[in-house]
Amino acid sequence: MSETANDVLPAGAADKAEGSTEARRQAALLKTGALQNAILTSANFAIIATDEKGIIQLFNVGAERMLGYRAADVVNMITPADISDPQEVVARAQALSLELDTTIAPGFEALVFKASRGIEDIYELTKIRKDGSRFPAIVSITALRDDYGEIIGYLLIGTDNSVRKRVELERNEAMDAAEKANRAKTDFLSSMSHELRTPLNAILGFAQLMDSGLPAPTPSQKGNLDQILKAGWYLLELINEILDLALIESGRVSLSREPVSLIEVMQECRAMIEPQAQKRGIGMTFPHFDIAYFVNGDRTRVKQVLINLLFNAIKYNKPGGTVAVTCMPNSPDSIRINVLDTGLGLAPEQLAQLFQPFNRLGKETGTEEGTGIGLVVTKRLVELMGGRIGADSEVGAGSVFWIELNLTTAPLLMVREAERAGLVRPQPPGGAPQRTLLYVEDNPANLELVEQLVARRPDLRLLGAADGTVGIEFARSYQPEVILMDIHLPGISGIEAMKILRADPLTAHIPIIALSANAVPRDIERALEAGFFNYLTKPIRVDEFMAVLDAALKLADTVHTAEQAQA
Repeated sequence: MSETANDVLPAGAADKAEGSTEARRQAALLKTGALQNAILTSANFAIIATDEKGIIQLFNVGAERMLGYRAADVVNMITPADISDPQEVVARAQALSLELDTTIAPGFEALVFKASRGIEDIYELTKIRKDGSRFPAIVSITALRDDYGEIIGYLLIGTDNSVRKRVELERNEAMDAAEKANRAKTDFLSSMSHELRTPLNAILGFAQLMDSGLPAPTPSQKGNLDQILKAGWYLLELINEILDLALIESGRVSLSREPVSLIEVMQECRAMIEPQAQKRGIGMTFPHFDIAYFVNGDRTRVKQVLINLLFNAIKYNKPGGTVAVTCMPNSPDSIRINVLDTGLGLAPEQLAQLFQPFNRLGKETGTEEGTGIGLVVTKRLVELMGGRIGADSEVGAGSVFWIELNLTTAPLLMVREAERAGLVRPQPPGGAPQRTLLYVEDNPANLELVEQLVARRPDLRLLGAADGTVGIEFARSYQPEVILMDIHLPGISGIEAMKILRADPLTAHIPIIALSANAVPRDIERALEAGFFNYLTKPIRVDEFMAVLDAALKLADTVHTAEQAQA
């Protein structure tokens, strides 16, 4: 037979062991009691316990301190709903009724409904102190059950949320102030861009007319005109880059994400850049694509990025140098485009400063013009499209600028050829009557410039109107084929005038082209969404102006033909 513990212990040892166990049990109970007392007397948390009907049975020191009541004021007297914002309690009941598809009565039931069904519940509620003041509180609630699972009460633990709310409010106010500052900066830059572009339009427009007019300018005059045009286009580039950078930095640049064909973009960039390279004696090579790659980005911005890198590679190359463009998949989901030049190269310290605004890396005293902004804009645009940009260089060995863009699948429908077809210039048949072009513009120099451009078109005649109101009357009376509309007009704006013409059955069919010095993308998008056929920015580029005008005239012919068929 086995021996028990008492059988082998010396006399009196069993009593000592039992005494030691009892002592440990008493110590544990005392510790538990101390912890419970510490919790209940905590001044940092409001602890409220109710019976099953919601009447407060326990109201700790933290609740007294937070709400201003003494326990004796509330125990066996009120429910927690009675010291909460009544409108919020009603709103909570309504929200719960919708969420759980049942009817919940306002009051204490709305506060404890989820907890009573075993659902953990934490919510925000405004509490009302004894003195009537209010504060936001975070409240967690738990149903208290007996050994048989029946609810015997509820435990609510609340914390004052005033500090977090105040910090959140201050943060929101700071964000609003920053947003207003960004908007103010953007509006200022938009205004400045408009004010600078207006005189530039006259300078570049008339210089182009003189350069291509008859009789041809003398060699001396040609040289002077070249200098005017070079300085004017450089100033326009500077305005554009500063505006671009400001819009990007303020987060107000909008990108149209779509599949962009690298083959098409490369061809367009090549057509634009190769003449510049040939003038400088720079050889260029472009990749041959065996696979049609499409990148996920904004077509205009992808083209802008590549042209900037290519132009820099030409500008800072050595005489007789080369520029090579290569493309290769960088991963299954991205492609890397490299632009290699044979220029002087960059030292490590110059590479470290490469993407800093207005830093031309010591080229300020050189013969090449530049702003120090282009690469910064390029980097921001690449990153906005989800890509990466970088450079590798060695002094005396040239540089490699690279970008990585995300690949995507080809679009289901390619409409590029259809778009190009829309820009084919119509040739009026011999003896056809002149078509009328109405130009609504308050600046005499701009009106005179367009007048001289239209004078080169025997198929067109020009009407001028100095404000929107007169322009509307002329449109109704003369029924022009196309309308050119300045945006900033005295009296009603160009957008308002356009909307009036669109709403009038007599003029609703007439294509209206916006012609404005306002070049902010957000404003251009709004104008196009409002109903303009197209949007041209000043200074006028003659080829672009003629192409858009021809597209509008083609549309006018189509509408006229359709009306005749219906008649």
